[in-house]
Amino acid sequence: MAEHVRKHCHEHGHPSLAKLSRGTVAKILAKSDVKPHKIRYYLERRDPEFEEKMAQVFHVYKEVEVFAEKTTGVFTAYLSYDEKPGLQAIENTAPDLLSQPGKHPTVSWDHEYIRHGTVTLLAGIDLLTGHILATVEDRHRSKEFVSFLKMADSHYQDKEKIKIVLDNHSAHLSNETRAYLATVPNRFEFIFTPKHGSWLNIIESFFGKMARTFLRGIRVSSKDELKARILKYIREINEMPVIFRWKYKLESVTLPKNWANNPGGQDHPATLSAPRNNAN
Repeated sequence: MAEHVRKHCHEHGHPSLAKLSRGTVAKILAKSDVKPHKIRYYLERRDPEFEEKMAQVFHVYKEVEVFAEKTTGVFTAYLSYDEKPGLQAIENTAPDLLSQPGKHPTVSWDHEYIRHGTVTLLAGIDLLTGHILATVEDRHRSKEFVSFLKMADSHYQDKEKIKIVLDNHSAHLSNETRAYLATVPNRFEFIFTPKHGSWLNIIESFFGKMARTFLRGIRVSSKDELKARILKYIREINEMPVIFRWKYKLESVTLPKNWANNPGGQDHPATLSAPRNNAN
């Protein structure tokens, strides 16, 4: 860009720019709102029902907002669920160098490591209590997803229905999953996020926090050790659970006046123009 300006500045009436340096261009771009020298990625909304599905997710978050103020009479559990695959079990090949004044200001690792494979965290966060249901598996097929559903069914024996916000992963829509749902009719209700809309799922906030803190510096000697430490982390979180609240555009969602008189909202599965996309 600096070369282009120097080459064409005279013909455009700016001779003072003939000696423009790269450093000056960099400073101008740093202060500018337009940065043509940088590239960012984005996800185009390719789901034709994006707005309708987003509204359904927001409806669930609105229900949670209403029930958060109630201490009794809540007969529905609300979960935000997803899988976090590819968690690497990495072992150091040399001892850590601990931070020491004048030697190592930070903890230092040898650049070589041993990779023992990966595991997947399957987790759902209770939107009312912040409690996290989780299991760590080698894979995330329909089999593992059904096992999670069975765990949720056992955990919420005092609830009549379990509403789960989740994405459109094939395991969530498979014949094996549908076969299990048929054995527990009306027990689960799936609210799917739109394609390329995983950011609408609150569990992603927890995964992001987990990646920035716990996962970024973990070293283990095996996959089993990684599984055990992840589950220990989840148990520690559940000792002092954090309730994640959704705020974006939630003020645009309204519920029927008589909705609160029906605990759990069983007779009002949706108050939007678009029907819910139930998996069962």
